[in-house]
Formats: sequence, structure tokens, C-alpha cells
Amino acid sequence: MKIAVIGAGIGGLSAAVGLQRTGAEVTVFERAPEVRAGGSALSIFANGLAAMETLGLREAFDAVTDSSVEGFAAGQRLADGRWIAQVPNDSVGALRIVDRADLHRILLDALAPGTVRTGTVATATGTDGTLTIRAGSADDSNTMESNAERFDLIIGADGLHSRVLTVVDGEPVAPRYSGYSAWRGITSVPVDLSGEAGESVGHGRRFGIAPLADGRVYWFAVANMPQNAVFANEKATIEQMFTGWHSPIAELIAATPAEEVRRTAISDLSRRLRHYHRDRVVLLGDAAHAMTPNLGQGGGQALEDAATLTVLLAPLIGKSPGPEAGRSASVPPDLAAALGRYDSLRRPRTQSIAQKSRLMGQVFQLESPLLARIRNAVFSAVPSRLIAAQAASVQKWSPPTV
Repeated sequence: MKIAVIGAGIGGLSAAVGLQRTGAEVTVFERAPEVRAGGSALSIFANGLAAMETLGLREAFDAVTDSSVEGFAAGQRLADGRWIAQVPNDSVGALRIVDRADLHRILLDALAPGTVRTGTVATATGTDGTLTIRAGSADDSNTMESNAERFDLIIGADGLHSRVLTVVDGEPVAPRYSGYSAWRGITSVPVDLSGEAGESVGHGRRFGIAPLADGRVYWFAVANMPQNAVFANEKATIEQMFTGWHSPIAELIAATPAEEVRRTAISDLSRRLRHYHRDRVVLLGDAAHAMTPNLGQGGGQALEDAATLTVLLAPLIGKSPGPEAGRSASVPPDLAAALGRYDSLRRPRTQSIAQKSRLMGQVFQLESPLLARIRNAVFSAVPSRLIAAQAASVQKWSPPTV
């Protein structure tokens, strides 16, 4: 089976690893001149770890992460450090915090040399498996001649601004700005967290803390603002916004080089997709269900997508005719059935999690002091067993059986 993956993010690379290991001929097309991790970290919960196991990546992943984070106090606290809601340790289950650079390295190392073609724009011209391929980025003036190539399957893993999405869903789906943006950073040196992590909430502002295996700390700062807000000095802006917040927030910001502090406008899809595949084209990751990061599930859901697709396609690898035999535009029944099952498994779960994540963001970004006090009181009153049940419902996942 000849498969094209458009996009070399976590979801695309993970799918490429899994499918290549099953024997598929996989090519990843990435428009950027190089694969870059983005200078932040990811929370990978039990569901993401199960997907890693399915893809054969768990051993390499465990080597760069640490389970000690599972013993940290976590939940939500106020700007002065008082806890309003703590997540029971037994509800978190397995959890790892990974530097994106480490995760990208693991994924790239697991692929055969030459699998990823950077600086290449691949455009799906329809749903029959044909790609138009040319060198350069999508927005440059490169006029080099393009060529067409046929694949048994095209996987659209091209993110929030996916072009493959339009081919599958029939019309563009605009990103929807959440009303808040997030700065992210990783300290350059270890910082003692005294066994406490999680989020701290204020009025329209939040600060999150997560330890990495080597003692460095991944942090994020969230604030309500216009989508096109401009700040002369990003690091200085955060320092001012979170002045007076509890320790070690100031220390974390200070321990992060200014050039490593990056701000992202937080957006998701403006509507749910009607389906995740059409004919020989299928979507995964943010291209299918871009979500806000409030549940820490963006990466985990992309990994689930990749693992599910790998399991469902594995029995079909080797059945499709080779290039010399030609390819019919019609989709073989077994491939159509596999993609249909992928859709039925992934669409309800990911869209539900995306909705919950957006709602959680709206709750924790409340600016009204009165509404924020009500929120804090409600969270303080929620029994720990309910917190545990909610966490378990998101983190429980296992690969499909075939």
C-alpha cells in the first residue's frame, strides 16, 4: 500500500511510523524547510501512552520521560497558591511530560531515511489519491514545475489550517479564536517545584506548571486578549501580568531565555466536521479536530488517531496493486470499510473532547471577579470522586480489535 502523509507534526509522523512498520510504503510531505518541534512540551496521559505502545514507540518514549510527575500535587489553585481543587493522584493514572523536541526526534528516528520530504508542497486535487507535488512552501513565489503522483491513501495531517480538510468535508472550516492566547516556555535550568504542579487561575489569566524528566520545567501563561495583540517584549509582558503570583512562577519565567518564549493564539475548529474521510483521503490530528489545550489532549488524540488508523489498515497492507498495475479511482471495499470504522471510532470521541476542552477554557478564563469567585467555590465543592471520574472518561482508551 502506497500512502502519502501531508504534514510532519506529531500526528502525521506517528501515523507514518505505525504504517511503515506494518509494511506500507509511506512518504511524508512537509512544506516547511525543516521539521521543527516548536519549543514547548506536551502532557501525554494514559490514553496517549497506550497509543504509543500500539505504535511500538513506548520504549523510546519512556527513555526521555519520567513517571515521577504522577506523584506531584496537581489541580487548580489561586494566584496566592491556595488550592481550590486538587486532582486525586489515582485519577491521573499514567502521565508523562515530554519536550516536543525529544518527541519529534523519537518519531523521526523511527522512520526509514528519506521518508520525510521537507520543503515540499503536496496538494490533494481530489479524493482519488492524486497529489500535486512541487518544491517550495505554500505561500512563496516558487514557480518550479509540479508533478502528479497517485497513492492508495492520502492522510491529511496538516493542522489547524488544513487544506486537505476542504477536500474531505466539501468546504473550508475557519479556525475559531478562543478569546485568549498562550505563551509557552521551558526553563533552561532545573527549578525546584516542591512537588506541586498544575494550574493557577485568576481573572482572565492562568499559569500552568509541568516538570520534565531532567528537572527543567515546562510552563504556559494564558491571558484574554485580541487575536492580533502585539507586545514589544513578550517575556516582559508575562512578568508584568503575573507579578505577585505565587512561587515559583516568577522564577520559571526568569529561568527561560526571552527568545524561547513563544505566544500562540488559541483556536479550534469553528464547527464539527461531518466526516473524517472521503474515498482515498482521511484526516487526523488537528486537521480533523483541532481543539483548545485545556484538557491536555491535543497530542494524545493525534496519537490515538495514528494508532487507530495503523491497527485498522494493517490487515490491508500488501493487498493493493503496485504502481506498475495502475490504480483504480474506486476505493476497494476493505479500505472503505476500514476508513469508515476509523470515522465511527474517532469522530464522536474527539469532537466530544474538543467541546469539553473549549468549555473548560471558557470557565477558567472568566474575567469577572464575581463569576471567578463563584467558579472557585464550585470547584472547591466538587467531590474528588467526580473529578476522578471525569479524568478517567477522557484518559480511558485502547486500540480497536480487528
